[in-house]
Amino acid sequence: MAYRPIITLTTDFGLNDHFVGTMKGVILNIVPEAAIVDISHSVQAFDVLDGALTISQAYSYFPNGTVHIVVVDPGVGSARRPIIASSDGYHFVAPDNGVLSLVYAKEERMHVRHIMSDHYFLQPLSNTFHGRDIFAPVGAYLAKQVDSHKFGDEIEDYVKFQAPKPKAVDANRMRGVVLKVDRFGNLITNITPQDAPMLFQENAPAFKIQVGKREITDIRKVFAEGAPGEVFGILGSMGFLEIAANRGSAAQLLGVGKGTEVNIMLGEAAAAGA
Repeated sequence: MAYRPIITLTTDFGLNDHFVGTMKGVILNIVPEAAIVDISHSVQAFDVLDGALTISQAYSYFPNGTVHIVVVDPGVGSARRPIIASSDGYHFVAPDNGVLSLVYAKEERMHVRHIMSDHYFLQPLSNTFHGRDIFAPVGAYLAKQVDSHKFGDEIEDYVKFQAPKPKAVDANRMRGVVLKVDRFGNLITNITPQDAPMLFQENAPAFKIQVGKREITDIRKVFAEGAPGEVFGILGSMGFLEIAANRGSAAQLLGVGKGTEVNIMLGEAAAAGA
């Protein structure tokens, strides 16, 4: 079978405008045999953390050699650098604003380069659409197997951040946060089974999960176990505790959203409601 390069796109562009289609046109002009896959164009506008969560959840399910283009770029046109980050299996083309932070955390070895070879860019270069003029053509040339060394020098001071981590208040209480709300209204927290293993064991101790004004006392294994209108906890596919409702929006039922505090109380703290 002939080699067919794969390029993915993750942006906050939405689909109402020409932006995504234009990037695909640029790519196909350079590497017409490419398979272009849309991971998401519904990243929250300007939300670098949401972009980081999105690409970190998806990239590793693609074949080795895939080029991932990630454009969540509130600093477009500023001094922020365009970069290529290369792991053993993938290339990532993105602004250097931390949007690859959760990929860096997952990959053992990453080489990051500041893209400086502007002869790979579209000209004239727009100050407001680097997705078209820088990231799409660079990603296309990478997919065409141009060596990443040719795009610029390796850097060590690239931007990265840690996603918010849950914090232990004391031995029986933990405080987390809602990282995002998916399209079904599930509240995706930053709490993993490693952070609160007692919640997910077969005979869990008494617990309460407080989100907004609601206290949740049940963990379900599948959505269908929940009764109509019931809000419950569930271990979601992203590996985080989610607050969900069966065929309903937990976000709407609770009147909360991204950034909402999530408090877990175990044992005596749960009984006391402290």
